[in-house]
Amino acid sequence: MAQATKTANTATAPTRFTLETVPRLAQAMARQPYRAPDEQLPASLDTGYDAYRDLRFDPTQALWRKEALPFQVQMFHRGFLFKQRVELWRVHEGRAEPIPYSPGQFDFPQGVTPPQDQALGFAGFRVHTPLNQPDVFDEVIAFLGASYFRALGKGHAYGLSARGLALGSGDAGAEEFPLFRAFWIEQPLPGATQLVVHALLDSPSVAGAFRFLIRPGGETVIDVQSRLYPRVDLARAGIAPLTSMFEFDAGDRVGTDDYRPAVHDSDGLAIFNGHGEQIWRPLSNPSRVQHSAFADAGPRGFGLMQRKRGFGDYADIEARYHQRPSLWIEPKGDWGKGAVTLVEIPTGDEYHDNVVAFWRPEAPLRAGREHRFDYRMHWCDTHQWDADLAIVTATRIGAAPDPARRLVVIDLDGGRLASLPRDAKPIPDVWAARGDIVGAVVYPNPETRGWRLSFEFRPQTGSTDGRDVELHARVLEGQVPLSETWLYRWST
Repeated sequence: MAQATKTANTATAPTRFTLETVPRLAQAMARQPYRAPDEQLPASLDTGYDAYRDLRFDPTQALWRKEALPFQVQMFHRGFLFKQRVELWRVHEGRAEPIPYSPGQFDFPQGVTPPQDQALGFAGFRVHTPLNQPDVFDEVIAFLGASYFRALGKGHAYGLSARGLALGSGDAGAEEFPLFRAFWIEQPLPGATQLVVHALLDSPSVAGAFRFLIRPGGETVIDVQSRLYPRVDLARAGIAPLTSMFEFDAGDRVGTDDYRPAVHDSDGLAIFNGHGEQIWRPLSNPSRVQHSAFADAGPRGFGLMQRKRGFGDYADIEARYHQRPSLWIEPKGDWGKGAVTLVEIPTGDEYHDNVVAFWRPEAPLRAGREHRFDYRMHWCDTHQWDADLAIVTATRIGAAPDPARRLVVIDLDGGRLASLPRDAKPIPDVWAARGDIVGAVVYPNPETRGWRLSFEFRPQTGSTDGRDVELHARVLEGQVPLSETWLYRWST
């Protein structure tokens, strides 16, 4: 193994760096008992959100700014919720050297005393590159807190987040939050269009090695290589987890008193399963924690999407929800059997994430073994899949003339459906696991040049087998689908 020196964390980091450096560190850590990271901070840094937000890195000291390279790195200070010390390393020509911390790298807000400890270290980092204009360095990705990170494509504002790994999300009992303990950032060449970041993940149950190949653009693409080394068998692991916020929309705003038509970072879960079926599951803000599992084998893709992209869809000048990115996960290789899993948690505001989606393998990840999951992330407006199928652009639910029923209206656009003559008679394929479907019809929408599928749903009364009902809808031409499959969980 390469010559190594001890870092301030529990791992060792070689001065020579190869593609196997971080996996070897993760393997070695997994064979040892877990040791929690350093969270000791001076009292002056135990701040609230506003003070921490104003504790800013001096951009004139950004890594690679003086070298005029196409990427620059700025660090986050420790404080507020981000107390763990995270090791940062710069990699150049096969050698890794630590990125030194100094209080002089930061502008401290009034009332926050700069620490004297020159070894205090960082909480994370963010990367800047010319994303929207050729002469302006914009933030494109940030790694901060546990194993959380989030990225932007051109014209985006920050919204949903990704994580390295989820353990117990939405399950009974406490959730375990693996964290990135160290990062190695490869110095880019002049004119480079991509940046490589390596990360060492750790938690009481698992260690892991990640490699991120980041290509910013109109759609920022990140190729992720993950290698997990469980300390214990993991029966409830979440691979490629996504975290977002959904408060309300036209399909779920009962009891909402808000001037805006919708408030969310994502409006639906999209799935392209191993059987080639294209699924859209609108998100909801449930009255209780809700779990949905979409069993599959060899998934082709899934993601939390923000399909509504017009300002008028939200009418929020400050939050600008119409500019929040979608995040599409494209697995590489065969992920085997498992389920795309969705967890929806009740929320009363727009400030807390309440939606989690991830892939859960059917077989446990066994301790003492290496488990690889590679995938491509698309931080985008939308994603490409079966171009022949119309997609759901809106789901609206409201009162029907019969008070015992609810009216469901689904707008569709694109695919072969868009090319049908206006007098065509596509077939609605609508059913419910329980209850009655009444008056299902498909008809053209002259205002959008798309099509609309509507029906009335009457929940079954007096049921003793639960309060939730699964609804299914799509549009057919004969037996051939013209639209993706709309799935909805009705909760009473």
